[in-house]
Amino acid sequence: MELELYLDELEKKLIRSFDILRNHRVDNEEYDLFARYHLRAEKYFLTKSAKIYAMENNEYILVKRVENLDTNEFKRFTDNMVRSIDELVELHDEHMSSIITGVILVDKPLNEIDGNVLRSIEKFRYHKGFSFGFKGWVDIRIILTSLEDGSNIANKKGREVSEIYGFTR
Repeated sequence: MELELYLDELEKKLIRSFDILRNHRVDNEEYDLFARYHLRAEKYFLTKSAKIYAMENNEYILVKRVENLDTNEFKRFTDNMVRSIDELVELHDEHMSSIITGVILVDKPLNEIDGNVLRSIEKFRYHKGFSFGFKGWVDIRIILTSLEDGSNIANKKGREVSEIYGFTR
């Protein structure tokens, strides 16, 4: 599948819940697609001026096509995901959680990708709490998708949503 066709299909899946931008920069890195979801919940006592609590949950999706995925390129991608936290996540008393999903697109089947890279993807974990969890936390999902056959592989957190990023021919 061509990159633009894949991005169009992904955008159709996400458009109802996410704000979507194409060719967007995050922390000086260019991504083919960037999507942002923001949920805010509040609890009141009798009137809106008597707010008991509020919480915010956010999700960010960063999709990038990679020509030659090797160990160094994967490390660079994950380092960019971690660095993007500073730009994407706004910490305040009402922040509960943020999830950053990094989607790597490759042109070849996954069985042609270096086995060390595939193992690194499956083993990748990132969870960070802010102020002992009182200002929420952030998790990072990593998903690798083949544009040739639609198969994908993900880390443990990414498996929760990996079927959204794959396709069948």
